[in-house]
Amino acid sequence: MNKVLTKTEQKLQDRVRRSCTSIDGVFEKVSHGEPTWFTQAPPKGKTFAMFDSHHHGAEHVSVVVAATLEVQRGLVASEPKRFFVPPYVGSKGWVSIILDTRPDWTMVEQLLKQAHVHVSTPKARK
Repeated sequence: MNKVLTKTEQKLQDRVRRSCTSIDGVFEKVSHGEPTWFTQAPPKGKTFAMFDSHHHGAEHVSVVVAATLEVQRGLVASEPKRFFVPPYVGSKGWVSIILDTRPDWTMVEQLLKQAHVHVSTPKARK
């Protein structure tokens, strides 16, 4: 079942989708009711980003991306109005990038690419 998004939420989702699918080999499918991007088609692909349109009552529209705990802590500490630790996957280093408060899209795109590399590269996961 697809969520009904506001026009603004749809624009944010479309922008994230364009950024994710611009990375070679990326595969998108709905997981847990939200668009989710994988390094390649499942079952081999690994999740690197998930759209969050108020999932589980979240205050903001965001994209949740794979990262290390160090990157997560640094982003949240430096800009708590732009980043937060998401439920469930936050303990693994994932970070939520708030999108509905005019994000720095260059940074969002960089973090999406870094997330892709993070889950794609076995060395990066250690």
